[in-house]
Amino acid sequence: MTSAFLSTAENPGTKAITAELELALLRHFEPVLRFTRGEQFFPIDVERYVQIASLWYQRPGEDAVCVLGQGEVTLDMLTRVDMGRPDAVYFLKFTEPLDATELAIYQDQRKQSSRAHIFTPGRGRLARVGYVSRFVEALFSVALLARGRVPGDTAAAATLRYEKLLEECEEYTYHGRVVHEAGWVVIQYWFFYVYNNWRSGFFGANDHEADWELVSIYLAERDDLPPLTDGAGESEPDLSSLLERYQPEWVAYASHDYQGDDLRRRWDDPELEKIDGHPVVYIGAGSHACYFRRGEYLTELELAFMQPLAKVIDWLQQFWYNQLKQYQDEPDTEQPEQASNLFRIPFVDYARGDGMTLGPQQEKQWGPPHVLSAGQSWVRDYRGLWGLYARDPFAGEDAPAGPMYNRDRTLRRSWYDPAGWAGLDKVAPADEELRLMVAQQMTLGDRQGELLNEIQQKAFELRNLGIAARAMRRQPHLHRLRLEYEQRIGALSTEVAKLREEMASGQALLGSLGDYAKMRRAGVRESPRAHIRHAHTPTADEQFRAGRLAEIWAAASIGLLLVVMVGIFYFARHYLVFGISALIALFAFVEATFRGRIVRMVTSVTIGLAVVAALILIYEFFWLMVALTVVVIASYLLWDNLRELWS
Repeated sequence: MTSAFLSTAENPGTKAITAELELALLRHFEPVLRFTRGEQFFPIDVERYVQIASLWYQRPGEDAVCVLGQGEVTLDMLTRVDMGRPDAVYFLKFTEPLDATELAIYQDQRKQSSRAHIFTPGRGRLARVGYVSRFVEALFSVALLARGRVPGDTAAAATLRYEKLLEECEEYTYHGRVVHEAGWVVIQYWFFYVYNNWRSGFFGANDHEADWELVSIYLAERDDLPPLTDGAGESEPDLSSLLERYQPEWVAYASHDYQGDDLRRRWDDPELEKIDGHPVVYIGAGSHACYFRRGEYLTELELAFMQPLAKVIDWLQQFWYNQLKQYQDEPDTEQPEQASNLFRIPFVDYARGDGMTLGPQQEKQWGPPHVLSAGQSWVRDYRGLWGLYARDPFAGEDAPAGPMYNRDRTLRRSWYDPAGWAGLDKVAPADEELRLMVAQQMTLGDRQGELLNEIQQKAFELRNLGIAARAMRRQPHLHRLRLEYEQRIGALSTEVAKLREEMASGQALLGSLGDYAKMRRAGVRESPRAHIRHAHTPTADEQFRAGRLAEIWAAASIGLLLVVMVGIFYFARHYLVFGISALIALFAFVEATFRGRIVRMVTSVTIGLAVVAALILIYEFFWLMVALTVVVIASYLLWDNLRELWS
């Protein structure tokens, strides 16, 4: 048999896996997906999706133009359409929204159906998020009405169309990709959903047609097995023998726009749930974000135009936490979570795992996988959106691009750099790590020898220069030459000091590498969670267990706030500034009371008022404070200098 690895044009300089082994690896590690009760959309083959979609393009200031109608679109046709209009956004369109009457009929039918599959948000849902997210959610619903739309109209139409697809053929599938990068064999499972109904179905941040999600498994080739040979007359190794050569070490789950170390878990991490070697993924209801644990997650939506302000708030929060040492009473985690940023809007993502389960040996099974590669024309050449281009200024309601591209037509990092996307570009597979460590020790050892020789030579030269310079001190006619020697001595002394510093650092690093090598040879590894800085964990039940009164307040607070503000404007306009300030303070106090943060609020207000008072005092008495400061410094200098004379 030929080698399991073949050259590929997809990623020059890397290795690819034979098609047979690629398919076997995909099936061997297929994830198990646990959905939340009430979820209406599940992974589907994109080919079935495009066959009932239409293709459009939209230019700025113009109406959308249909390029291919329903029934005309195929994956092959997507790559044949001329997309040479750089100012246009190309997009697929899955369905038309229902009107108000059709939506009312749809909702009535849903209410009469079995409640076993209806989502319930649970106690304290609105009480978990702040005023800003409640206000934005209300504004978006109003904006839909102003555009002649009603919340949930497109989601309802997508649900009806998707259910019809399931009636024709109930099949759940994924799109798989296997690549070799940075010493890892990366298995990517791409899940395509026809619709994301996070906002209309689960009170989240957005709705949009089409949704691509990703789970990646990182394998290392085992070194403890004898090499496979393909000599003449020898039987070809079977797939089971080949599969044994690949050891899973890490798993990374895509979750909204996060990336880096916090996305991944080591294969032996207790947080990573597995069923017969298949990783379990808890899917966010409607959002389809992927999580390692069941639960309800608070996630933040960052508005692009507010990013500069959000960064300023982040800096202030860091200063508040690190310099002023506030919030030290919070539970200890890998690193303390930041307080909610005013310019990032928090929403709840439900990943309860109490709905349908999809995967090996589960109630619903995976259909045949569809292999992805950059050589496929529809993957490589179609850079448009996979669903409706809603012209959302925040982009949250626009459909995503395909697995290879971002919305702006740039390449996704998870596609061209799957190891770096999960922070594994700096991590070697376990078996390779020891070899690299030994090589690094040898390189450092050689460098230490070079440094020692160089230091000895330069130190000898430095001593000789010092002797010569001291000998010229009593020779006035050699004054200029002595100055040149002293300059050379200064430069050489600095150089020798840097070499000694490098040598000392190298020696310390060699010691650390030696200790780490001993630990690795003994089979000891660092904690599987050592790399995590900000773990995205589900909300503890007791943390947001709001009472009934708190839930009612959370539901009514935005409307009540607006009504009272209007009342102040019309009936107490002379006290508008004072009234609104008092109103905001009152609402903040009530909110802090319900959230159990009254002590924190009082502390924050106290410190804030103290800072404001200090700034006012500095502004009013700036020059007086400068004069007093100068007098104090001068008095200290006089006392210190005179004390020396009297001693």
